[in-house]
Amino acid sequence: MKKILLTLLLFSILIPVSSENRRISSPDGNLLVNIQLNNGIITYNLTYKKKIVLEDSPLGLITNVSDFSRNLMLVETNETTIQHSYQEPKIKRSRVEYLANELTCTFETARKEQFSITFRVSNNDVALKYSLAQNGETARCIIEKELTGFNFPSFTTTFLTPQALPMTGWMRTKPSYEEEYVADELVGTPSRYGIGYTFPGLFHVGDNGWALISETGVNGLYCGSKLSEGTADGLYTIAYPEEGENNGIGSANPAIALPGETPWRTITVGDNLKPIVETTIASDLVEPLYEASEKYNFGRSTWSWLLWQDESINYDDQKKFIDLSAEMGYELVLIDNWWDSRIGRDKIEELAAYAASKNVGISLWYNSNGFWSDAPQGPKNHMSNSIARKKEMAWMKSIGVKGIKVDFFGGDKQETMKLYEEILSDANDYGLTVIFHGCTLPRGWERMYPNFAGSEAVLASENLIFTQHANDNEAYNATLHPFIRNSVASMDFGPVLLNKQHNRDNDGGSRRRTTETFQMATAVLFQSPVQNFGITPNNLTEQPSFVIGFMKEIPTLWDETIFIDGYPGKFVALARRHGEQWYVAVVNAGEEVKDVAIALPMFSGQTITHYSDNKDRTPQLSRVSIGEEGEVRLSIQPGGGAILTNRE
Repeated sequence: MKKILLTLLLFSILIPVSSENRRISSPDGNLLVNIQLNNGIITYNLTYKKKIVLEDSPLGLITNVSDFSRNLMLVETNETTIQHSYQEPKIKRSRVEYLANELTCTFETARKEQFSITFRVSNNDVALKYSLAQNGETARCIIEKELTGFNFPSFTTTFLTPQALPMTGWMRTKPSYEEEYVADELVGTPSRYGIGYTFPGLFHVGDNGWALISETGVNGLYCGSKLSEGTADGLYTIAYPEEGENNGIGSANPAIALPGETPWRTITVGDNLKPIVETTIASDLVEPLYEASEKYNFGRSTWSWLLWQDESINYDDQKKFIDLSAEMGYELVLIDNWWDSRIGRDKIEELAAYAASKNVGISLWYNSNGFWSDAPQGPKNHMSNSIARKKEMAWMKSIGVKGIKVDFFGGDKQETMKLYEEILSDANDYGLTVIFHGCTLPRGWERMYPNFAGSEAVLASENLIFTQHANDNEAYNATLHPFIRNSVASMDFGPVLLNKQHNRDNDGGSRRRTTETFQMATAVLFQSPVQNFGITPNNLTEQPSFVIGFMKEIPTLWDETIFIDGYPGKFVALARRHGEQWYVAVVNAGEEVKDVAIALPMFSGQTITHYSDNKDRTPQLSRVSIGEEGEVRLSIQPGGGAILTNRE
């Protein structure tokens, strides 16, 4: 009998057990991740306050040299606590205290090849990434497939935007990440184009809570990813770019050196929307990749092209907008496409000097191409080539240009991510800030790149000029962005269009459906360190002085952001603080007047400034006294808004 027991004991040591479990929880114990190894296959699930958010979901990688998805054995685990603080003025909270528990599980294949999965769990955020060892002489691999999945309960509804087919749309410029969101669809509903969804994605898990899925830490060493089509039972997985992106140039699959890592996949979780709106997870997990070459100044900008379009790209009109920026006290003016041929370099130098005399800096637009779309606007072939790019940036620095806006990128391949990073790095060498347009979602870039000033990656304000449909849906879209797109990264939307009709003379074109107060509120609602506002010279005389006064004072950098109330696509109330000044913005996307009572403890016992809409939808300014309980009742017009601030 003893011999039999000894044999069984030795057998159990030598042969891996069929099931192993590990778990990691948030510091407050509410968020729990269970990692399971069953018959050599890894899965995980996630609960928040003991309610299921993700059911058993797949993990693993398949590369061209190894299969890290099956026949695996758990060989080591390490647990630690991650605690650090950092300052980043370009995100929704200028100082962040980050605390998380971390678990790293190291697995081994039957061929003794090792890789690890690291889970990092803070109170409302889960992040995971893969680390691949160098096994033997092989020092490189291509990731053929990442199995990471997010398996939501079947009753979950989604708030997603579809990934566009490559090389489609105007001048074959898609994907430009400007597709519409669809709210409250059931999981598994096919996307519009059948190739999945652009990050980030918001999921409402019924009474169990909310989850926001995204990624961060993507640079030139990897591709950008997306969510796959969902299955009928709620499973979405990581998917790589389409082969046809960037005119088919470059691989859709990322290649990494060994040892190497993937970017972080992130899941923000809450039983309400507050953690979703306030998360800083995209910045928490990354570090600056280089030092700033100088102290960069961000701020407000005017922009003739938005309402005056291509015809305004001439010397005289640009002087008018420089004067407008000076009158408003703004730091910048953006000179958009075609300036190379319609104004010319000599005149641009004159405009830069004229702007500097008025304490205004100029930013210049560039086409990213290259060879990946048919977009004709110039300047072209300057940002896509290192030699031309550095020569151009040296010229810009010599005449005092402050920043660039680079447009018309063509996808998420690793090749394209390298271009984003090279533009940012070179621009830093010449003291230039960078805005990307017609581009992908920034993934931790505010912190990774000190001179990064924002990205579009949204159905932005230019579409209000192009179609009436965009105007009819403006309020709906605006109440989505704080919960989804703008939750994970700065968003160069180009807000605050005060013309009632969207053309130069305010007498034709598409018609604005929202109120002036709504427009003002978007200056608070939408977060970006540089805001290219849609105001025009005629607004100075056509709008009440208090509207212009508000636009003169509004900051673009925030020290704190607090979600107050709202529901995606319906309404939102959001507070932001700059120094000691609080701004509370409330907007209503509904078709009826919305009466709300909101708690504003930051205004308790104070008399504050209140911007609102009259019943005839015109803007009004008043003062309101807030009781010690800090509660205020508001009536918000359809497509209207309100702003409360302690700035007098």
